[in-house]
Amino acid sequence: MKIAILSNGPGNYSTKRLKEEAIKRGHDVSIIKYKECYASIEQNNPKVSYRGEDLGNFDAVIPRIASYMTMYGTAIVRQLEMQGIYTVSSSIAISRSRDKMRSLQLLAKYGVGIPKTVVSRNTTDIDDLLERVGGTPVIIKLARGTHGNGVVLAETKKAAKSVLQAFYLTNDDGTNILLQEFVKESEGTDIRAFVVGSRVVASMKRQSLDDDFRSNLHKGGEGTSVKLSEEEKKVAVKAAKAMGLNIAGVDLLRSARGPLVLEVNASPGFDIEKVTGRDVAGPFIEYIEQNAKRRNKKDKVGA
Repeated sequence: MKIAILSNGPGNYSTKRLKEEAIKRGHDVSIIKYKECYASIEQNNPKVSYRGEDLGNFDAVIPRIASYMTMYGTAIVRQLEMQGIYTVSSSIAISRSRDKMRSLQLLAKYGVGIPKTVVSRNTTDIDDLLERVGGTPVIIKLARGTHGNGVVLAETKKAAKSVLQAFYLTNDDGTNILLQEFVKESEGTDIRAFVVGSRVVASMKRQSLDDDFRSNLHKGGEGTSVKLSEEEKKVAVKAAKAMGLNIAGVDLLRSARGPLVLEVNASPGFDIEKVTGRDVAGPFIEYIEQNAKRRNKKDKVGA
């Protein structure tokens, strides 16, 4: 097959592993910097061009869209979909997973366990807001933050009110702000499950190395291989399906009431291979081989 990897970082580990595995399996691979692509929009003639040439002869596209390029990146993916090209992750699934409020609403709708969450645009009802998420300490986060950025732990009601006021004053782009239950028993620890199709192909535990409540590897967290329970595997796969994603990194918390999903990542990094020794690029390409000829399926999430 002819496969295009949409990536602005051709030298990063994830992109190199996908290219390496695809070539090993006999495919022709091109890395396309989607920020340099442009879309020609006209009636019944959708086109995407890159460095002066039209992109229309690929059998499959792997979108690796950075969070800060979501709007433009998904527009390019959508244009390729309109040309009838198979994309392993759809533009709408990527978009919904990047909006924390939207994704949590959908996870709750599909019966996936999540931390108690409240969205608000005011600080006048702070007592009621905190009561609904179990009181303090409380997690306060921007709905479009990533890699642990835009996330604060407020230990007291006074601190929570101050953080909310600061977020509202500096947040003038309409981004939603979430208050979320602090799950004490998982403090500083979470689990990343790498989902391909209907199975988890690798999983790791991420642990903060200091007093930081965030376990993101980008914040200096340490990853170790971990074995998931059958319930955790089912929750991870169910969360990916709730987003309409075929490939996803699902972040879980182990709580007293069972696994809770923090978020679902549409472009999960491949550092999990280094941590666990498990191959995830292989199953990723294998999934494309099995599904590309079926073309894009109708999105069933509906929101």
